[in-house]
Amino acid sequence: MISSADALQPAIILVRPQLGENIGKAARAMLNFGLTDLRLVAPRDGWPNPNAGPAASGADIVLANAQVFETLANAVADCGHVYATTVRRRDLVKPVVTPEEAARTIHAEAGRSALVFGPERSGLETDDVALARTIVTVPINPEFGSLNLAQAVILLAYEWSKGVALAQPPLNELDPPAPQADLEGLITSTVTMLERVDYFIPPERRTATERSLRTLLTKPAWSAREVQMMRGILGAIEKGPRGN
Repeated sequence: MISSADALQPAIILVRPQLGENIGKAARAMLNFGLTDLRLVAPRDGWPNPNAGPAASGADIVLANAQVFETLANAVADCGHVYATTVRRRDLVKPVVTPEEAARTIHAEAGRSALVFGPERSGLETDDVALARTIVTVPINPEFGSLNLAQAVILLAYEWSKGVALAQPPLNELDPPAPQADLEGLITSTVTMLERVDYFIPPERRTATERSLRTLLTKPAWSAREVQMMRGILGAIEKGPRGN
């Protein structure tokens, strides 16, 4: 049983979900394990969806409080650690963990985390995964790696719920990870500075280069203070020596 109502639960984010029934089933899976923060990114059939309620089987509080966002970046803006769930190999170099490992980290860190799930048919796109700091992959039969949306949600929700009653605070008082919005500001500032010195050459490699830069800047668990310091450093570099 969930013993701490104050536990800072992760947000469950469904990116471009296609069917209301699947949203409802995901909400049911969430509430089974004490999760209530559901966020929807550009649901295909809009929101609210009349087909979600019956499939939720009583998880009405999750659906009633669901938030809708136009972009994934907006949905994770207040989250310090973003986990992308995917079973596919990608050309992004990011830490890869199991649901159990992700749950342990979520409990050990201060601040809000997000677990991000892709559309039912295609899963998350590469640019969606690029927003995350860590990839979560479920060890699964390589000859049949097919999980539906609710199954994926329930696996991660279950692992998180196991640690609620037993979670211990970090041994040392740590600054919470910077919200994703702060990290996006650092990335944007860095890209802007690089544009001014014609770094993105040849132009056809720009998209791949920006993804590599994003991967580099999302690897560390930046705190808000560290992000602010890095932006100050970039600003000082751009201005040049004092007195010039």
